[in-house]
Amino acid sequence: MGCCTGRCTLILLCSLQLLVALERQVFDFLGYQWAPILANFLHIIIVILGFFGTIQYRSRYIVVYAVWTAVWVTWNVFIICFYLEVGGLSK
Repeated sequence: MGCCTGRCTLILLCSLQLLVALERQVFDFLGYQWAPILANFLHIIIVILGFFGTIQYRSRYIVVYAVWTAVWVTWNVFIICFYLEVGGLSK
């Protein structure tokens, strides 16, 4: 058995994020909502940069990917809390 390195884990994470983002992009095209389509497209581009940064050992790409992932997760948590009306965000 081999052990999975941090690089291997990051490639797996990027692959899963890319798969999920492409799936979300297809469903957004079905709904004709252009803002989420553009946001998902930007997310796909950043994930591809992170993927290539991991493969080619480009630390700047990995930093951009890490910062973008933190922003993306924060935004999605805010949207989930907004739609569930947690903490009076709808007021």
